Amino acid sequence: MSSEGKKLFNIIILGVSFMFIFTAFQTCGNIAQTVITNLNSTDFHGSGYTSMSIIYGVLSASNLISPSVVAIVGPQFSMVVSGMFYSLYIAVFIQPATWSFYTASVFIGIAAAVLWTAQGNCLTVNSDENTIGRNSGVFWALLQSSLFFGNLYIYFAWQGKTHISESDRRTVFIALTVISLVGTVLFFLIRKQEDTKAPGDDDSTNEILGESSSAGNKMMRAVAAFKKSITLSVTKEMMLLSVTTAYTGLVLTFFSGVYGTCIGAVNRFGSEEKSLIGLSGIFTGVGEILGGGVFGLLSKKSRSGRNPVVMLGILVHFIAFYLIFFNMPNDAPIAPMEGTDQVAYMIPSKEVAMLCSFLLGLGDSCFNTQLLSILGFLYSEDSAPAFAIFKFVQSICAAVAYFYSNYFLLQWQLLIMVIVGFFGTITFFTVEWGAAAALAARGSDYSSI
Repeated sequence: MSSEGKKLFNIIILGVSFMFIFTAFQTCGNIAQTVITNLNSTDFHGSGYTSMSIIYGVLSASNLISPSVVAIVGPQFSMVVSGMFYSLYIAVFIQPATWSFYTASVFIGIAAAVLWTAQGNCLTVNSDENTIGRNSGVFWALLQSSLFFGNLYIYFAWQGKTHISESDRRTVFIALTVISLVGTVLFFLIRKQEDTKAPGDDDSTNEILGESSSAGNKMMRAVAAFKKSITLSVTKEMMLLSVTTAYTGLVLTFFSGVYGTCIGAVNRFGSEEKSLIGLSGIFTGVGEILGGGVFGLLSKKSRSGRNPVVMLGILVHFIAFYLIFFNMPNDAPIAPMEGTDQVAYMIPSKEVAMLCSFLLGLGDSCFNTQLLSILGFLYSEDSAPAFAIFKFVQSICAAVAYFYSNYFLLQWQLLIMVIVGFFGTITFFTVEWGAAAALAARGSDYSSI
């Protein structure tokens, strides 16, 4: 197999592995609060929102050390171990206890930081400036296929159910745990590159891979990776991109946890309200997959760069927020186990709710594919620290959003996303114009998003 073929193979395996792991984890996140609401009449007294807040809070802090971890143990082994912790978290729901639920939330936060830093490194090592757009799109489309498969099962398994029994819960989470383990094992199929270091380049991406057998060299690389993360975090480009990244964190919280909970709480949806949570996830996944495919696989046909895609993303999201505001009751995110009988500005429509799920996924893929692409382009030689900063900002904003989701009415959550999304779009445009100027200065064709 040629070097280019091997790199594409690695990207596909990376995407498929993440697809399996996040089929389990994202489905778990989508139904966690609904499942927990049905548990809170027992000895279990946890909160899905609080768990996710812990996960993303720990994840954000752990991104300070994740480049060092990847430098010491390598990206492949980092992803394998992280995948095991994802499986452990999902398995907790088979027989949940409050202490194990929150403890697992801490561990998966650490694991997630390492997983995503290693993913960014693996994506960049197997790409160049001509393939980073395509590879980002392929990876994103495969990853977000996870929203389709897991939620399709939830839709059919929970059809007509207004209460989630212990048997229903155990069946779902045993299956999700096995799926997560399959994705973890697939990481072993990723092939190492014989030579990812440019001749005479002492500071290339291979520095992060930690392939030297010398413990001293690995420790030096770990320290260097940490210092590089601090240095990159205060650069103009990274600070501007952090606003865009913050927006993706807020949106991640909304579509992966809050919106599904809102749908499941609307009593006017009748006996379908719980199964609609799964259907919502499916439509979100379709939007994510469509966006990843179109903006990744067709990227070479674009000569306008990344900005039009991001503009499309923010317009799609603003339409979704407007429709959600009119369609969903204001108290839906914080409704009790009995649900809510309130009505917003229209009678709740299942069709509008599913359309909004699709739009949320499509817009999210616009932002994330372009962020992965521009980070891989700007920081091709410092990929692990750059992606660690990306996940740090995204995760801390997701943690804050999960925390306030326990208290804020729907209208205020939507308003926060509108404001941050507006400014995040502007800051992304600023960085992209700078990237275009850099390409022009190098005499390169500005044709790859």
